[in-house]
Amino acid sequence: RTTTGRSGAGLADTKIRAQIQSYEDLLDKHGIDPGETALAWLLTRPGVTGPIVGPRTLEQLESALRAVELELSEEVLSSLDEIFPGTGPSPEAFAW
Repeated sequence: RTTTGRSGAGLADTKIRAQIQSYEDLLDKHGIDPGETALAWLLTRPGVTGPIVGPRTLEQLESALRAVELELSEEVLSSLDEIFPGTGPSPEAFAW
C-alpha cells in the first residue's frame, strides 16, 4: 500500500521482497487475485473458523465473497507453503 513506514521497511528487505514477487508471479500465472487468494488460503486452515473481513466498499465485499467460492489447487497451496514456510507448528510456534 505504501512505501513509507513499516511497509516500506518490509519491502526494503530483500527476502520479503523476493517472497512478495514470488507470490505475485504465482498468482499471475494462475490468474487469481492476491486478496481473494489470501482469504481463500485462510479458509483452508483447520484452526480458522471464520476470518474477519472489514470491507469499506461494495467492491471489497464482493471480492471477499468471491474468495469464499475460490478453491485453491494443491499446486497453488504447496507453492504458497514454499513461498511462505511459516515458523513451525501452531500453536507452539507462537507460544511465549
